[in-house]
Order: sequence, then C-alpha cells, then structure tokens
Amino acid sequence: MWELVKAGGWLMLPLVLCSIFMLAISIERFIRLKRKLVLPDTLLINPMQNAEQAIAKLITTPTLQSSTLGRVFQAGYASQYKPESYARAQMEAVASREIGYLEKNINFLGTLSAVAPLLGLLGTVIGIIESFLMMDLGNSDAVAMMPGISKALITTAAGMLIAIPALFAHRYFQRLVQEYVAELEQQATLFHADLFYLQASDVDQDMQKAS
Repeated sequence: MWELVKAGGWLMLPLVLCSIFMLAISIERFIRLKRKLVLPDTLLINPMQNAEQAIAKLITTPTLQSSTLGRVFQAGYASQYKPESYARAQMEAVASREIGYLEKNINFLGTLSAVAPLLGLLGTVIGIIESFLMMDLGNSDAVAMMPGISKALITTAAGMLIAIPALFAHRYFQRLVQEYVAELEQQATLFHADLFYLQASDVDQDMQKAS
C-alpha cells in the first residue's frame, strides 16, 4: 500500500486526507443518526392515543433529554403555560437547532465526493505530462515513461475509490435526515396539539366549576 502511495506522487497526500475525512465522518454520522438517538420509540405519539395519557407518558420517560425528539418536546412542555404561539416558536427554535446537528458534516461528504475525482484527474494530467516530457528530452525508452503513467493511473483510481463511497454515504445520510425531519415535524405537531388541547380542557373545567 505504501508503495502505491509513493508511486502516486505528492497528490496522494490530499487524497489520503480525503479518505480519512470520509471514513471519520461516515462513522460519526452512522453512530449519531441512529434512530434511538433521534426518534426513540418510547416517545412517539400515536394520533389515536388519548392526549392526557400521551403527555403523562412523555414527561416520565427517562430518554426525554437524550434524544432529538425529546428535547423538542421538552421545549414545548416548558412553555405550556405561555401562549400557544410562544410554545410553537420555542419548539421550532429547538427543532431548527437539532436539525442543524443532524445535518452536520453531511454536505462535506458531498464536497469530498466531488473533490476526490478532480484530484485524481489532476494526478492523471500531471502523470501524462511527465511521460511526454521524458519523450521530449529525447528518451525513447518506454521504461522511462512508466513512472508518469503509473502516477496517472494510481491517482485516478484513488480518486474514484474515495469519491464513490463518499457519494453513497452523502446520499444515504441526506435521505435519512430528510425522513427524520419529516417525522420530527409530525410528532412535534401532534405534541403541540395534545398539549394545548389539555390546556383548553382545563380552562373549560375551571369555567364550569366557577359557574
């Protein structure tokens, strides 16, 4: 492996760095975007579920703080005695911040998938130029052209080997986050509706008692 890196020339250094970044980001996102850390089943609200039971279950769930959905719910629950629009704004602010965390470094994977083949192509051009320079210097020996040709092939292959998995990872994580965001919005809407339905019911009961 080291011999291949040496044969590829100085352009193999940025390509190796790209491969390290690609692997590190892919592993980190794979761990961070596990469903139980974003949308744990214990917090999901069933539209057919009784609102009072749903809220009671949520506030006693230990995973409330350790998940994306739980932090959004907590923002709404903490604002339950404020106006409805205020609670909604608080939930949206927390959701926006959490979505930013979910999307972290995913665009960088897309950048790597575009940059890596360009670096490989640059290595190809440099390798071919070196091969032709050897011919221009009057050296007709085909062996003298081999270092330039091998550099061209090695950098091209390295660029593709980095770009292909980086592109797959980028598309996969992008799609996964989109699905999470859609479900997060649905759950936040249900929670907000249940929370203020209970508030309205409490007000009605108080008015009935007063009358």
